[in-house]
Amino acid sequence: MMKRPTKAIIAAAGFGTRFLPQTKAMPKEMMPLIDKPIIQYVVEELVDAGIKDIIIVGSASKRAIEDHFDLPNEDLLANLRAGGDKKKPLLDQVEAIANLANFVYLRQKGAYGNATPIQCAAHLMGSEPFIYTWADDFFVSRPGVTKQLIETYERYGGSVLACKRAEKDDEYDKYGFVSGAAEQTGEVKVDRIIEKPGKANAPSELGSVSEFLFTPEIFDYLEKAHASFDGHGEFMIQPIVQAMINDGWGVYAREITDGKFYDTGDKLEYLKTMIDFGLDHPKLGPALREHLLQRVAELSEISE
Repeated sequence: MMKRPTKAIIAAAGFGTRFLPQTKAMPKEMMPLIDKPIIQYVVEELVDAGIKDIIIVGSASKRAIEDHFDLPNEDLLANLRAGGDKKKPLLDQVEAIANLANFVYLRQKGAYGNATPIQCAAHLMGSEPFIYTWADDFFVSRPGVTKQLIETYERYGGSVLACKRAEKDDEYDKYGFVSGAAEQTGEVKVDRIIEKPGKANAPSELGSVSEFLFTPEIFDYLEKAHASFDGHGEFMIQPIVQAMINDGWGVYAREITDGKFYDTGDKLEYLKTMIDFGLDHPKLGPALREHLLQRVAELSEISE
């Protein structure tokens, strides 16, 4: 009987230099989308898929993340309680955050690269499949991305990569791209994965973004790769996945359906994400839409 993933690793050790000076004292993962930090959307999606234990691999500058998912302080609780029924929904919201999952916080140690957070958390994972994801990009989809990855895992039994089709040329320089044979259910059994190949060298339009579901076999390959890593360049997960494929382990690409991918890692994409979330907000959406239409009309008049 296949074990269903109940643990997730969130990589959150980056410095967020693209958002300086804002991120000098506040982690980029804590930047807001309306009234929640980005990382909370990632956590809530994982929890919705049945993830119970979440290991956040961060750094000394990420204490705000730990505080956010801890119990609220008594001063805040007293303030909200004093507001009576009017502030009861807010009281419920802040108290619920700490109970979303069992949180573990680790400081990242080791080489620069996207394989290192998994290595840091390996001793907590056991011999079961797990989710690996980032705290500043995510899918909004129905069902959620983690549920879709688990569906593919339960169908084929291998590791699964969340994927999207490239829409712009610069995406070929940002993500890993895969090739392989398509299964009848739409997934691709991966035979090749290349990190940031550029459009001319990409094996397909299918890019691996945001999230992975890994089977526990990856830990042996991670250990071997680290033993031979010479310290130059980045310690990357994609060559490790390729080594698994070369040895016959099944790795599948799942193109995430009925959703949209958001990468809040740079200023423009963050602004686009904020606008989309604002337009979808039941209370703020209509007024924001009216404002945007008015601004577009004003800019059109100026350009004429």
